[in-house]
Amino acid sequence: MKVPDLNQSSRQIETAHTSGAYFKRPLTLVRGSGSRVQDDAGRSYIDATSGQGVALTGHAHPVVTAAIARQAGELVTSPEIFFNDQRARVYERLAALTPGDIGKFFLCNSGAEAMEGALKVAMLLTGRSKVLATRNAFHGRTMGALALTWNPKYRQPFDAWHSGQVQHLAFNDQAAAHAAIDGETAAVVIEVVQGEGGVHLADPAWLRNLRQLCDDNGALLIVDEIQTGLGRCGSWFACEQADVIPDVLTLGKGLAGGVPIGAVCWRASLGSLSPGSHGSTFGGNPLACAAALATLAVIEDEQLPERAARLGNWLMSELEGLQHPSVREVRGLGLLVGMQLRGRVTPVLKRLQDRGVLALPAGFNVLRLLPPLIISESELQDAVAAIRESLDD
Repeated sequence: MKVPDLNQSSRQIETAHTSGAYFKRPLTLVRGSGSRVQDDAGRSYIDATSGQGVALTGHAHPVVTAAIARQAGELVTSPEIFFNDQRARVYERLAALTPGDIGKFFLCNSGAEAMEGALKVAMLLTGRSKVLATRNAFHGRTMGALALTWNPKYRQPFDAWHSGQVQHLAFNDQAAAHAAIDGETAAVVIEVVQGEGGVHLADPAWLRNLRQLCDDNGALLIVDEIQTGLGRCGSWFACEQADVIPDVLTLGKGLAGGVPIGAVCWRASLGSLSPGSHGSTFGGNPLACAAALATLAVIEDEQLPERAARLGNWLMSELEGLQHPSVREVRGLGLLVGMQLRGRVTPVLKRLQDRGVLALPAGFNVLRLLPPLIISESELQDAVAAIRESLDD
């Protein structure tokens, strides 16, 4: 048995043993509170990543933390072969929040798993296999979700595993949708805002047209709200702003305040899955469900969707007001904001980190901001100032 070297830092240990699948930033985060995280040297950062869009209610929110601790002392795991009180309450809560007659749910552990489940739901309930997604879409890196994802660098190494049933349409292209959606289509999968793909907003008229085309052809409209849902874009679900009700809706990321969870949600009128057609060992576990209930309560009680709408409008106005020559465009919805640059985004991300602000890329040249919905106005002002200084560099 190897004796661990107690003098090694966390960074050294991870470097020695990590899979290599991640680009590592030279930063070791050890704690967080509200909209800020702290590194192992005690330096504080404004977290405009929200842990990849997860920390909707901020880090270590006392309501969410208390719910997790309480449930951990009662019951952590209980598979869906048994009934559970926390899971039942999550179902009830989601049924009340989601649009239209959505009332059937499959709980899993991530957004990518939710997309896998959504594909199975669509194929099982329609008896079809053809699926349409969009160019620049990102729906995850597991095999089924990967087939939907547009970026070749993620998808092409695994093309041999895909059935060839996924076709990618031009985003916001009415004619392409009319030509592709037919009686063999099981589902059309869309994001209301393409986050990873560059923060591109779907045209509401295009979304409504997709809804009609799906109805006309017996296909299901799947809306991926993993990043845009639960208040991020200024409403509980971004699709509501286009007056579009999906057949299937997927959730993940911030649903449980940082505890892994995902959800496939579909219209009750479509029916249920047959026993054994899908499953998850950890899906719907009581700990994640308790965290989700607390998170949803905080989002509602603190009116975070409305807050995201107000602060998002202010943030985009401030970024546009910079009128910086290195900025091509600012776009977004709520607190999902992208700034397209005329050059690479990586140097700007590094300079921002040096100034105490953590942000994300969205492709080669887009700076993406996904701050917690509880972020203060002063913290956003500090972030804008840091962006201006980083661009000036």
